[in-house]
Amino acid sequence: MNYLQDFPIKEFQEKLLYWFERNMRDLPWRQDKDPYKIWVSEIMLQQTRVDTVIPYFHRFIEKFPSLEALALAKEDEVLKQWEGLGYYSRARNLHSAVQEVMESYEGVVPNSLKEISSLKGVGSYTAGAILSIAYGQKEPAVDGNVMRVFSRILAIEEDIQKPKTKKLFEEIVKQLIPDNASYFNQGIMELGALICTPQSPKCLTCPVSEHCRGKEKGIQASLPVKTKKKKPRYLQMVAGVIQQDGKVLIRQREEEGLLARLYEFPNVEWTSVSPEETISKHLFEQYQIESVIIDRLESVQHTFSHLVWDITVFQLKELKKVSQHDLGILKTNAKWVELEELDRYTFPVSHQKIKNQLLPNS
Repeated sequence: MNYLQDFPIKEFQEKLLYWFERNMRDLPWRQDKDPYKIWVSEIMLQQTRVDTVIPYFHRFIEKFPSLEALALAKEDEVLKQWEGLGYYSRARNLHSAVQEVMESYEGVVPNSLKEISSLKGVGSYTAGAILSIAYGQKEPAVDGNVMRVFSRILAIEEDIQKPKTKKLFEEIVKQLIPDNASYFNQGIMELGALICTPQSPKCLTCPVSEHCRGKEKGIQASLPVKTKKKKPRYLQMVAGVIQQDGKVLIRQREEEGLLARLYEFPNVEWTSVSPEETISKHLFEQYQIESVIIDRLESVQHTFSHLVWDITVFQLKELKKVSQHDLGILKTNAKWVELEELDRYTFPVSHQKIKNQLLPNS
């Protein structure tokens, strides 16, 4: 089906660009066309709101002002600057990819689709965004936001969760992009963020509403068609903050998988026994620590895309002193650290909330 048949492409382009030039938000990555900054912003913006990203972007660029600075940084430094943004594989992939740019492209972000798409963590959307915004190339940048906008404008009732539907939208956008590819792609993103929002689209103030087939048919609110996600799995956890001689026990998560290599307090799934018994048993079996509970801290809940952690938290005191050497023998990636040193380590959001109960001013 040709969705662009009889569609007024030229008028649509002109109205969108006119609106964007007068309504674009003052965002820090729009101050120049530095492909490195645009790259960082696009990675941060994946699955994260603009308002959340802005302070992280400022801190990240202050710490790593250039691609070279990021490439030379240690992974722990990069993850620390990313702490709280979640989806940490984004940061690891970005770090790895900029190192490849330094090694293979003399520190210059590639301006060809083939080369930039070969970089770790750079998918079709990110590649299109960098090439169009930084280099002005007529490449589509299609994500869920863009598919929502064009689902409504062109009344496309295909499931946007399917890979073939994304391909369809990429082909459509390719045919729509004018010479000013940078402003066009950003304009569609801005339209989706400010006007053509997921709930209650603001059709009365939309600059291209007269060209919107979804509005004409009265189906704009029901678009895009999107398969419902499964409900996230609920997991009851129990965590223990155990201190010894002014130090607290933390462990590093496994090399691969969810929250890989981040730090956390000892924790385990709470099953049939009481949470108190569960954490005491876990500390003994995994760390050979005999302990007694001295306080119950505020519980913590954190939702991932596929999982909900509901964490009961206890503060404990050891009954039998365990040395750093003993922990090493157990191969648990555990260590005792000074309380004031906790901020040096990168914790996932859920365990940051636990840490902040120990260090309220952190």
